[in-house]
Amino acid sequence: MSAGAASLTTAEQSAGATERCDDAVQTILFFDGVCGLCNKSVDFVLTRDQQGSIKFSPLQGETASRLLTPADLQDLNTMVLWIEGQTYRKSAAAVRVLWRLSPGWRFLGALLWLIPLPIRNLGYTLVARNRYRFFGKNESCRFPTPAERLRFLP
Repeated sequence: MSAGAASLTTAEQSAGATERCDDAVQTILFFDGVCGLCNKSVDFVLTRDQQGSIKFSPLQGETASRLLTPADLQDLNTMVLWIEGQTYRKSAAAVRVLWRLSPGWRFLGALLWLIPLPIRNLGYTLVARNRYRFFGKNESCRFPTPAERLRFLP
């Protein structure tokens, strides 16, 4: 890394990464590409995001390495939702995803939002720590179908 790149603030680095990202992409859900639960979550969102506004990228991918912090890339125990440069993690990300789906799911997201963040995140963390045991682990990242390809970023 050059001395100039090292002196950039996180906000400046994110701004540069945002400029490199497709202008139409404003919401990206980053997920652990080898996690069975994460892949089921992606399938869930794919079928319920009527507008197709949420894009997807594995935490192990190129897009994640450009847009997220090193800490986000190392913590595979959480999904990260990136909305126009702002990142949300754990239950805050999950609730915001629900808010982008159909009215019934938005209502569920609103109910979950009423639960205090520390309690929501505790539940999220308990599931995340045991996700491989309960839902398995894949050998590689999820491959989108031809119909889904436009929604997935490298």
